[in-house]
Amino acid sequence: MPTSRREFVAFGSLGLLAGVVPAQTPDAQNQTPTPGAPPAFGTAAPVGPEVSAATFKEAGKLVEVEMTAADLEQAAKNWRMQMAPLYERRVGPRKAELEATLAPALQWNPSLPGIVRGMPSADAFVRSADAHVPLPSDEAEIAYASVAQLSRWIERRELTSERLTQIYIGRIEKFDPKLRCVITLPREHALNQARKADAEIAAGHYRGPLHGIPWGAKDLLDTAGIATTYGAEPFRDRVPTKSGVVAERLEAAGAVLIAKLSMGALALNDIWFGGQTMNPWLLEEGSSGSSAGPGAATAAGLVGFAIGSETEGSIVSPSMRCGVTGLRPTFGRVPRTGAMTLCWSLDKLGPMARSVEDTMLVLHTISGPDAGDLASVPSTIAFDAGARVAGLRVGYFPAWMKESPATDVDRAALETVKRLGMTPVEVSLPDWPYDSLTLILFAEAAAAFEELTLSHGVDELKAQVPDAWPNAFRQARFLSAVDFVQTDRFRRKVALEMARIFSEVDLLLVPSLRDEMLVIGNFTGHPSLTLRAGFVEVSEARSDWAPDPEHPLPKFSPPRRVPHGVTLIGRLFDEGTVAQAGLALEKAFGVAGERPPGF
Repeated sequence: MPTSRREFVAFGSLGLLAGVVPAQTPDAQNQTPTPGAPPAFGTAAPVGPEVSAATFKEAGKLVEVEMTAADLEQAAKNWRMQMAPLYERRVGPRKAELEATLAPALQWNPSLPGIVRGMPSADAFVRSADAHVPLPSDEAEIAYASVAQLSRWIERRELTSERLTQIYIGRIEKFDPKLRCVITLPREHALNQARKADAEIAAGHYRGPLHGIPWGAKDLLDTAGIATTYGAEPFRDRVPTKSGVVAERLEAAGAVLIAKLSMGALALNDIWFGGQTMNPWLLEEGSSGSSAGPGAATAAGLVGFAIGSETEGSIVSPSMRCGVTGLRPTFGRVPRTGAMTLCWSLDKLGPMARSVEDTMLVLHTISGPDAGDLASVPSTIAFDAGARVAGLRVGYFPAWMKESPATDVDRAALETVKRLGMTPVEVSLPDWPYDSLTLILFAEAAAAFEELTLSHGVDELKAQVPDAWPNAFRQARFLSAVDFVQTDRFRRKVALEMARIFSEVDLLLVPSLRDEMLVIGNFTGHPSLTLRAGFVEVSEARSDWAPDPEHPLPKFSPPRRVPHGVTLIGRLFDEGTVAQAGLALEKAFGVAGERPPGF
């Protein structure tokens, strides 16, 4: 008797719509089929391991479905003829390889025709005026300057890209041992790019505000000839031959790639094969993730800006923890070609920087469709750094502002909205189980790393706790396909609710780590901007990981002072309005310039 599913599958094959062939039972194998008789469900040759009613009863516990005794018997009786053959794609004998670049046939489109406001017909991008700030003599002040300011010094040739690159390389070498935020430092590559930028600028070929600016890439963005490791042991020697589209666009803008920055392995939290990336403001805690390196490196003044990514909180959370500004673009605005896939319908690449305007300068450069990302779409940006914000309607959820994780900083931000002439508007959402949407994340992520899971490659990852990917990928095999479809329908229902809210307001102000909005905003594809709004005191280190009684988090007495940010959510493809409001708030808060002690 065959001992494995693979051996069982060799006994049968599939046919036509239902993946079945005409009856192949021993009694029927020698019979000539009646001409014109269509194939029927449940008539394939039996394959796979034997199952029983007890098998189905136990499996029903995983998906919380109860069946009668008769139903269980019937399901078990023809499972091997009706359902088991459908796994042939994976277990054989006719296996079909799914290339890493192959996207699902179904695509998430966050836009709702007739409801979502259209984008402008062309870009209308106005950056802030040059304040003619003199170049400081202190290299730390140069390193912490905004991209908007650095670009003015470079454009006026008061600062060379090579000098700026050397400053950042020196800071990386000095501070990265404390932070563990850099996976690869391509020193010579960066200096060559910087010298090239200086030569072009000297010759009068200035490419724009990113020309000569050193930047860091979360290590899921491919860079030709430079290791791209996904922060994961099985990929630590991976060197792509072609750069991702975002990296290509930044290179075309003259930006200087100076570092491949750490990420939680396979885009989860802040632990990678080199250890845990730490928060510059509080070295006893991780920087949060999965854009851990971009958050820490930007906060510590090791790069001019960084590219992070978000599936469900991976830009927002480290931006909050490390006190930087993170812009999560509308789903589909920035192409992900050449970036690691975790979830086809959720992944987004976006800038992390030290000011609101910096994120828009970067977004303006990396936006636009690419044929390699089927979800990417044509888009335009309307942004004016000097635009008035008075009269903007800012939605907020009253109950959320009174509950954890909201703080006095969040409540003060709402008062600042009023002082700036914007109009607070109370909004609400139905009391639905929004976390149920995460079923889609687990299913897509497990599919993206199916081979790594089945081959036990995930066993090499440093984090092997119950809430890490290895366990989640294995558990996701038992999520129901029917529930996946129903959750996808629920996703559209939630998107309709968000469209209703945005018919009443221009943007939302929310506590950054409010779980409902982290989930909702990512699944509906709305853009978000997280920016420092003040400071709070913490008496215990924070962590992305589930509590572990055997490894308690450090406690502090007296409490430690750390930055705290708020998040603005905007209409689809309306990052410009969000950023204009963010600029006004950033100026009013007056806390963006403070640096982490010791850096």
